[in-house]
Amino acid sequence: MPNRLADATSPYLLQHADNPIDWYPWGPEAFEEAARRDVPVLLSVGYAACHWCHVMAHESFEDADTAAQVNAGFVAIKVDREERPDIDAVYMAATQAATGQGGWPMTCFLTPVGEPFSCGTYYPPTPRHGLPGFRQLLDAVTTAWTQDGERVRSSAGEFAARLADGAGATLPPAVVDDAALDAAAAALGSGFDAVHGGFGGAPKFPPSMVLEFLARHHERTGSADALARASVTAERMARGGLYDQLAGGFARYSVDARWIVPHFEKMLYDNALLLRAYAHLARLPDAGPLPGRVAAETAAFLLTDLRTPEGGFAAALDADADGAEGLTYAWTPAQLRDVLGDEDGAWAADLLTVTAEGTFEHGSSTLQLPADPDDPARWARVRAALLAARARRPQPARDDKVVTAWNGLAIQALAEAGAALGHPEWVAAAAEAAELLLSLHVVDGRLRRSSRAGAVGAAAGLLEDHACLADALLALHQATGAPRWLDAATGLLDLALQRFSGEEPGTFFDTADDAEELLHRPRELTDNASPCGSSALASALVTASVLAADGGRYRDAAEAALRSVGTLASTHPRFAGHWLTVAEAVARGPLQVAVTGPDDAARAALLAHARRIAAGGTVVVAGEPDADGVPLLADRPLVDGGPAAYVCRGVVCDRPVTTTEELTAALLLRP
Repeated sequence: MPNRLADATSPYLLQHADNPIDWYPWGPEAFEEAARRDVPVLLSVGYAACHWCHVMAHESFEDADTAAQVNAGFVAIKVDREERPDIDAVYMAATQAATGQGGWPMTCFLTPVGEPFSCGTYYPPTPRHGLPGFRQLLDAVTTAWTQDGERVRSSAGEFAARLADGAGATLPPAVVDDAALDAAAAALGSGFDAVHGGFGGAPKFPPSMVLEFLARHHERTGSADALARASVTAERMARGGLYDQLAGGFARYSVDARWIVPHFEKMLYDNALLLRAYAHLARLPDAGPLPGRVAAETAAFLLTDLRTPEGGFAAALDADADGAEGLTYAWTPAQLRDVLGDEDGAWAADLLTVTAEGTFEHGSSTLQLPADPDDPARWARVRAALLAARARRPQPARDDKVVTAWNGLAIQALAEAGAALGHPEWVAAAAEAAELLLSLHVVDGRLRRSSRAGAVGAAAGLLEDHACLADALLALHQATGAPRWLDAATGLLDLALQRFSGEEPGTFFDTADDAEELLHRPRELTDNASPCGSSALASALVTASVLAADGGRYRDAAEAALRSVGTLASTHPRFAGHWLTVAEAVARGPLQVAVTGPDDAARAALLAHARRIAAGGTVVVAGEPDADGVPLLADRPLVDGGPAAYVCRGVVCDRPVTTTEELTAALLLRP
C-alpha cells in the first residue's frame, strides 16, 4: 500500500512510495506527529540517481522488520536533496560537524522541533566496516530518547545554536584584483595532476568551473600554465571512461585518478557546465578538433537523453541499471566480437582499451579513447553498431524532474555554445526550455524550484534558481537579440536583490527572506559541483550591468559580492571556480561588442566572428542601431552606411570597426 509519498512530484520520493516505512514528506504534519507521540524524527535525504541511496533502500527501507521498528519508534521523513537543497544544506552542515564528513544517503535523527542529535550517512543492515547496523542504530537512538530524553533535547538545542552561529559568519572582505587572480591561477598548480589532468587524487571530479576560469585567465594574461592545465585536463577527461565514448556526456566523477572508471550517474549540471567549458576551449587558437567534438557530442546528449517532452531538461540518469552499476556501459572483448565480428571487434577493443583483464568489474572494461581513430569512417560504423547493441541492454532510470537552476545552466551553455559554434538548433532548444521555466515555474510572481511532467512542485525557488535562470536569459538575449529575455532576467535579478540580500554588503542567503523558517538560514559561499547561488548571482549581475539601461547598480552589487569572498577566492581557488570566472569578466571590463546594422550578410559575418573569437565573459549583442529594448545598441550608428562593431571595456570604447580583421585586433588586445 503506498505511503504518504505517493503524490510527490519528486522521482526520488516516488521511488520510496511503496516502502513499508510510513514515510512523510517534509512538512509541519510530520513534526506535529512526532511531538504528539513524543518520538524522534528519522530524516533520510538522498536523490534519485544516488547509488548508495538505492543500496540502503533495498537493504533497510524495503525490509519489513526494519520498517516495523522505524514505524513504531519514529516519524520518518524522506527528502529529495535536489528538490529541497535548503533542507539538505542545513542538515549536511550538522552531519559534517558531527562526523567530519558528509554524503548521501544522509541519515539524521531530530527532535520534534527539528534539532539534530545524531547524524550520519549510509548504514548497512548489519555491522560492518566500522559502522553499526541500521537496526542497531535505531535501538540505540530509541534507548537514548526514552531513558535520557531531557539530555538529548538539551544537547540538540545547543548543537543547533552552534550551527546557526556558524552559518551566519562572514569572511573578511578582500578585493579580487589582477594580483589576486594571478595568485589563484598559480595556487592551482600545487594540486594539479600534470600527467592525468585535474586536481588532487581519487576520487576525481570534473573541475568544470576551474577550467572556465583558467581559459579566461589565459585569454586575459597570456598565461601558458593556465592554458596547459585546462587543456590537459579537458583532453584526459574526454579520452577516459568518465566520458561516454559512444553517446557523449560525462559521468559524475571518476573513482580513480586517471579518469578510467566513473561513478556512472550522469547529472544535468555537470554536462551543462562541461559543455560550456569545452565550447570555450574549442574557440581558442590551436585548440584542435577534440574540444569542439566533445562540445557537440555533449550538446547532443543533453538534447537526446535529458530532454523532457515539455521542452525542459531532466535532472539525471541513474548510476544503476537492473540494480547493477555500469551494466549499460561496460564491455568485454567477447561482447565486442559478438556485436562487431572478429576483425572489427579486435580493432574496437584495441581502440577503446577493452582488455581481457578488464578495467571495471567482472573482467569488463569501460570504454576509453586514448587517441583518435586512424579510420574515422570505420569508427563511425563501429560506434553506431555498439550504440544500437547497448540500447538493447537494461537502461539507467531517468530522474525527469526539471530543476530551475540546472536548467538555467543548460540553457546558458546551449545558447552560448550554439551562438559561438554555429548551431542555431541548440539556441532554439535553449529558448524552448526558457519558455517552459517562465510559463510553468513562475507562480504568482515567484519562482519555484522544480516541476515534473508539466506539474510544478511546491518548493520555492532558491537564490541559485533565480541567478542561474537570470544568467541563462541574458545569454539568450545575446544569442537572439530578443529584448524580452533581458526584461525577464532583470526582473529576476531585482527580485533576488530584494529577497535574498544579507545585512553585510555583497552577502546573500540561499533562501528568500519570506521562505520557510529552518534551523538557520543557509548561505553557501563555495562553488562545489555547481556554482553556489551567490557566485551565480554575481555572474548574472556583471552581465546585466552592461546590458541593462540602469546597469550601474548591478555592477555595484556584483563588486560587493566579489569583495565578500575575496579571501576564499585567493586562498581556495578549487572551491571558487565560478567566483574567479566572474572576477575575470570584471577585470576585462567586462568586454562588450555591439554589432549594429541591418540584418544582412555583412552584419552576420561581423557577429559570427565576434562570437567565435571573443574571450569568455564577453557580452555580444547585434541588431539595428538604437533597437528598442536593447540598451547596448543605443547611440551605435552605422559607419559609412554599413554595419559596424563597437568594442568597449567597461565604460571605455574603441572606435567602431567594420571588418573582421579590425575586429580581431580589437578583441585580442589584452588590457
